[in-house]
Amino acid sequence: MPDERTTRRLAAILAADVVGYSRLMAADEAGTLSALKGHREKLFDPAVAAHNGRIVKLIGDGTLVEFASVVDAVKCALAIQGAVRAAAPSGGPAIMLRIGINLGDIIIDGDDIYGDGVNVAARLEPLAEPGGVCVSAIVNESVGTRIDVSFKDGGEVSVKNIDRPIRIWKWHPGSAPAPQRAPLRSEPEAADANPSIAVLPFDNMSGDPEQEYFSDGITEDIITDLSKVGGLLVIARNSSFAYKGKSVDIRNVARDLGVRSVLEGSIRRAGNRVRITAQLIDAGTGGHLWAERYDRDLTDIFAVQDEVTKHIVQALKVTLTPSERARIAEGGTASVEAHDCFLRARRLVQSPNINRQAFEQAIELFNRAIELDPGYAEPYAGLALAYMFDFHNRWTTDPDASLTRADQLAAKAMALDPNEPLAYFAASITAGFLKDQARSEAAIDSALALNPNYALALNARGVFTIYAGQPEAAIPYIERAMRLDPGFSQQYLQFLGLAHFLLGNFETAATMFRERIVLMPETDVSRSMLAATLGHLGEVEEARRVWAELKQVQPRYSFTEHLGRSPFRNPADPKRIVGGLAKAGLPD
Repeated sequence: MPDERTTRRLAAILAADVVGYSRLMAADEAGTLSALKGHREKLFDPAVAAHNGRIVKLIGDGTLVEFASVVDAVKCALAIQGAVRAAAPSGGPAIMLRIGINLGDIIIDGDDIYGDGVNVAARLEPLAEPGGVCVSAIVNESVGTRIDVSFKDGGEVSVKNIDRPIRIWKWHPGSAPAPQRAPLRSEPEAADANPSIAVLPFDNMSGDPEQEYFSDGITEDIITDLSKVGGLLVIARNSSFAYKGKSVDIRNVARDLGVRSVLEGSIRRAGNRVRITAQLIDAGTGGHLWAERYDRDLTDIFAVQDEVTKHIVQALKVTLTPSERARIAEGGTASVEAHDCFLRARRLVQSPNINRQAFEQAIELFNRAIELDPGYAEPYAGLALAYMFDFHNRWTTDPDASLTRADQLAAKAMALDPNEPLAYFAASITAGFLKDQARSEAAIDSALALNPNYALALNARGVFTIYAGQPEAAIPYIERAMRLDPGFSQQYLQFLGLAHFLLGNFETAATMFRERIVLMPETDVSRSMLAATLGHLGEVEEARRVWAELKQVQPRYSFTEHLGRSPFRNPADPKRIVGGLAKAGLPD
């Protein structure tokens, strides 16, 4: 993995083992090996691929699989056991499995994984009935009603090398199914059967570090254009840019981000000339699907971006709809200087460490872009998002006025370019915090219609669905955002934890908040939410320890002020958070 931040993550781990393997081998070694090979090729491996899993390793008759989504892991287990049962010969199945699943923190070491999340899954597998599935309490709690079967409480058990009792839940094909749940309204559809791509940051070959913003900006523009293609899964820039400046193995990048192809390249800018090289690589074979070099005047940069996008789409055999073709070619600006200012400003507001100085510089650059081209929509949307940073961080003397100003700027951006996803995203954020739910939903739906791979927009859809009082409906949106942007999971975990908290899934919520604290050690809000969660779990001393830690990290943190800015529609939701703190004897 590329850096410290991504050497660990939250994952669902599936451990599977063949029932009676030693007995089968003793009775018919050649036949058992042949049956096991056929089982893996025809049943197990296809089910894992269909549910977005990664086979980590085979251990004799056992298999360890990693999933980004706990729902995918459980659905995969059920599909495998159903397929094994359906394929069984009349005298009984030649190969029968036990499967255990856990959700927890894992550590990545090359192709292997370690940690409690793995250890517990391995201990759960032998506790499953033959042909059945055994999951930890956190897995059962996390999936909730999002699967069409129910697990039965197996009580608490003690297992080897785990220093605490584990509550387990079991399912077997003979179990009575729970009523099937109707799909949640507007639930996002997974697109993982489609071709998938990650675009690595193009190398700056200009010999001038000051030109870094330009190569990064062109890379991001290509990502944005590709993201508008509905038949293509595109990893978000936050995750792609985690590899910036690293010497990487394309196969590892593809494995970590869950894609089949990777685009890499370089940009050299000298005066009014620019050279762009790009190559599209099949991650499975390492072969080139497409490669090209462009030597152009700087004024041709927009045409080059369009060409790169269209060549990639053709190489991946994706068919563009007429509206997608138009969205890629239209919009933006003809002014290279205005675009240059926008790229510089966008880089500032996308920094995870944005401060007041960067905010003020971004405001100046966005305004300069607008002066150069008053009809250029993206700088207005960028300004709106910049002013939202002031609303949240309280940098200016009237940060609440920044929210109103941001809303006006977002409206201007939408009016200038009705096909610009960034404009609708900004409008959704401003409307959401103005507590105008209907307008927020309409704007974010427009953003996603224009850019179905827009991870931040998917997360925003989930966040404001939480605030609207529908936490269960929010979870698929946030999980989809994490699939498209796994390197930015520290952002999404906060809201995934909040959704589970409001559903009363306190074990799951605590896991989410703890993981986010590991990924963002300076977070105050995740510590306050973890303290509230621990209060509901009755872990009073731990809740107080976390609160004391919060006050060390941010002595001026005000929970009441933070909660007051959160646009909860259901009064019971903030009361539940306050109630958790009260149970731990902590201030609200």
